[in-house]
Amino acid sequence: MNAPHPSKVAGIDSTVPAPAQTVAPAPAASEASPATAAHSAHGTDSPHPPRPAGAVLQDRLAGWVSDLTTLHELTERLARTDRLDAALKELLRAGAALVGARRGLVALEPDDGLGPDTTVGLGLARSDLGHIETVPRGALPHGALLDTAAGRPGRRGEVVRPDLFAEDGLDPRHREVATRLGYAASYALPLSTEAAGHLGAAVWLYDEPAEPDERRRHLAGLYTRFATEHLARLLDGERTRACMATMYEELLPSRLPRLTGVQLAARHRTGPRGGGDWYDALPLPDAALGLAVGSVTGAGPGAVAAMGRLRASLRAYAVMEGEDPVAVLSDLELLLRLTEPARSATALFAYCEPALRRITLAGAGHCPPLLVGERRTQFVETSVSAPLGMLACWEAPSVEFQTVAGETVLLYTDGLLHRTGQSVDHAFARLHAAAANVPRAIRHDPGAVADHVLHALLPDGLDATDGAEDVALLAARFE
Repeated sequence: MNAPHPSKVAGIDSTVPAPAQTVAPAPAASEASPATAAHSAHGTDSPHPPRPAGAVLQDRLAGWVSDLTTLHELTERLARTDRLDAALKELLRAGAALVGARRGLVALEPDDGLGPDTTVGLGLARSDLGHIETVPRGALPHGALLDTAAGRPGRRGEVVRPDLFAEDGLDPRHREVATRLGYAASYALPLSTEAAGHLGAAVWLYDEPAEPDERRRHLAGLYTRFATEHLARLLDGERTRACMATMYEELLPSRLPRLTGVQLAARHRTGPRGGGDWYDALPLPDAALGLAVGSVTGAGPGAVAAMGRLRASLRAYAVMEGEDPVAVLSDLELLLRLTEPARSATALFAYCEPALRRITLAGAGHCPPLLVGERRTQFVETSVSAPLGMLACWEAPSVEFQTVAGETVLLYTDGLLHRTGQSVDHAFARLHAAAANVPRAIRHDPGAVADHVLHALLPDGLDATDGAEDVALLAARFE
């Protein structure tokens, strides 16, 4: 009886090439060779008796299940990456394991022209990538996939070069670079699907003449198709974050004003979704200075847009009645309640007179400023008040205090406290300790003071990629 046709196993159909360890099926009786038939006719046992068809089928199914397990593990690892650079590195590592290579690179060049264009290497230093870039693009293993129709969706598009130095007409510069870097063969695949479009190409390099067998090539093709779809999703996220960061930057001051008697510095970082934290510094009549920080509830484009409207409105109110911070925040609260009834916001506005080193401020549900000097490091006592938009009518008294020469006032948003991952009390204590320990040598520079506080409070400073909270920090040193 003939063996049944193997059915699909967990989504892998019977067209998958048999794994290398699978034994070839034994020929049927009608297909036996003449020599075998003669042995059978004389009753002589064959030195290699045919295996039962069921055992052959079991071996083949085991090979398919092994391949499926491998692909599942590799795609699971790739799916856990949430940043484009991490996904590209994982793609190279997994692809190298599938095709039996040790080094490689991936060139990301989305065909929509919106970028980002980047090259990431595996086992290749930055200088090695620089050497490869000196080779004419068309001579590179992946160059054809980047520039021709071979790499476009719907084409198999693989480029197999099993022995570079045995090729006729190998580009001299390519020969020189391959000799310098020590690779003799390559295997390249496009990063293209119908849904994702053409994103680029990946190439793996062999130290000796070699090429992956049909099974390895098939598995690598399945993996890169999945990887391309994942990269396309991450690429959309990267572009959205870049757009949000650009919009956020445009809504904040492009530069800080320069006034006699005061030095200013600011640090800020937008969270991955974009948020509503902001800061501002603007010159006012009579040689005065207005300082403000605030935060709008929510995240995403809506919060960023609301933040921009609120900041612009506060600037107008500050110019008209900045000497009365309570009036400024009262007008801002009325505007927010009428135009953004579904939102609330915290804000702090300080009217500064640099010549007198005098500050008058009012806050609406915002963190108190921190005063940093040679003789004291303390939080400025402000009245307890609700955020804007929380009550039918906001009102709170202002606070006036005097600074001495050389002291720095730090205004900040609560994202700075939240990024520590600790309770509010512990975060305030850490902030105070960080400010108190500012080295004397840098106290004259408000930017250095801000950086010291950030790196003492947050080990990665503002460079942490996993910080979900916005951070805004404004430092003003009075001379």
